Amino acid sequence: MATPANAVSSRKLNLEDILDLRAYERIREESRKTSIETKRKRRIGLGEVVTVMFENRQTMWYQIQEMIRSEKSMHDEQVMEELHAYNPLIPEAGQLSATLFIELTTEEQMREWLPKLVGIESSMLIKLSDGTQVRCITDEAHAEQLTRDYITAAVHYIRFEFTPEQVELFAAGGAQLVCDHPAYGESIDLPAFTVAELLTDLRP
Repeated sequence: MATPANAVSSRKLNLEDILDLRAYERIREESRKTSIETKRKRRIGLGEVVTVMFENRQTMWYQIQEMIRSEKSMHDEQVMEELHAYNPLIPEAGQLSATLFIELTTEEQMREWLPKLVGIESSMLIKLSDGTQVRCITDEAHAEQLTRDYITAAVHYIRFEFTPEQVELFAAGGAQLVCDHPAYGESIDLPAFTVAELLTDLRP
């Protein structure tokens, strides 16, 4: 496994970062616009049914605030539960963290694709310009509950760990997002604006 580039201070969220319901409501519309733009740069469609969303502190903060709003969470204990669930998805320096979505809208699609794509959470990699492959790691906290032998989940949480040299190669030459699953061989060049955005995760 690659050793991540040296991290400085943690990027994880804490209780003081989360606004109460009234304070969040005052800035919600502005936050929603910011989130949409951030996600636009970080969302990659891969083939027919897979989308990869590269997460960061901002996307997870917005997710937590929206969860608290929808559940009307008023107590610190409830907020801490959300922090515990979502903080692992915030990448530290040298890492990229992503949510992998299998985008299915009908029962027929689910019957076709979910058995076929078992193991896809281990089949994602980032291919650098010199051919180096940085293969994903399934998030340990979610792997056990999402992995089955006969059918996959529609959502998976993965991360990529880069050495400092791989970070600089990513910056200089760009990269491809690749799935080498036997039933879903797909690849796509990461747009320059996505590379630039993801460098804010990879670099301290």
